Amino acid sequence: MIKLTFCLHRLPSLSRDDFQRYWHEKHAPLVAKHQAALRIVRYVQMHSATANLNEAIRAGRGAPEMYDGVAALWWHSMDDIQAATGTPQGQAAGLELLEDERKFIDLARSPLFFGEEKTIFG
Repeated sequence: MIKLTFCLHRLPSLSRDDFQRYWHEKHAPLVAKHQAALRIVRYVQMHSATANLNEAIRAGRGAPEMYDGVAALWWHSMDDIQAATGTPQGQAAGLELLEDERKFIDLARSPLFFGEEKTIFG
């Protein structure tokens, strides 16, 4: 399995609640709409909490500010990703998702990367 991890910072104009609401209620259905065209096998959103525990663990490690959320998307293979993004439907889907992301994600501060999961346990 190939996994895309997208570490999200919200646009400065949005509160964390507004960001997470838009991401879950507007963007998630858009990803679902394009699941087949993009050959996405699984999509998960992890919404960060604002609990004091997050700040304590960050400060204790000297870590950078936390993300507002992390998106994870899975494909069966890199070949599936390349095949999907090589079609007109896949390209249009990718463009529509990017245009929507610009409405709520600070893209310049939100790293994303492909990787291969290595399960250690569970």
